[in-house]
Amino acid sequence: MKDNKTFKGYVQVYTGNGKGKTTAALGLALRTLGAGFKVFLGQFLKSGEYNEIKALKKFSPAIEMAQFGRGCFVRGKPSQEDIRLAQEGFLVCQEKISSGEFNLVIMDELNLVLYFGLLPEEEVLDLLRKKPTHVEVVITGRYAPKALIEAADLVTEMREIKHYYAKGVKAREGIER
Repeated sequence: MKDNKTFKGYVQVYTGNGKGKTTAALGLALRTLGAGFKVFLGQFLKSGEYNEIKALKKFSPAIEMAQFGRGCFVRGKPSQEDIRLAQEGFLVCQEKISSGEFNLVIMDELNLVLYFGLLPEEEVLDLLRKKPTHVEVVITGRYAPKALIEAADLVTEMREIKHYYAKGVKAREGIER
């Protein structure tokens, strides 16, 4: 793998209620892998072998992945297990970012973790301030907090205009799953 410490890394946030936040982050991961750089993908609130995880495993060891969730939506008050997994996951992501080994670190669904209060917002902002300059960080999920939006270098909002879910179409293999 390339060890390009001269690469300038920024902070990107993909948020909003539309489809495509994780998909955009994974597209960036593919581009980064194609350039010969290393990627870490940490998925919060998720568990299971989604098709994108199966596909990305083919790029190992250039990409490392971990999931920090129970695989179900947080409804109402988060459980102690949700909190523990989010905190554990954030520690792993902190280590991956601080190590400087990766040029791209994706914290998928971290915005939702912050929204549900599973982690203190200030801890995330502090990590972003301290990240090595050659590490690009991408944070996805609905409800990005204002302070994170202000701290980021690039913010994209995915806005739903029309979706076939409204017509009763379920998640399809190879497209949504």
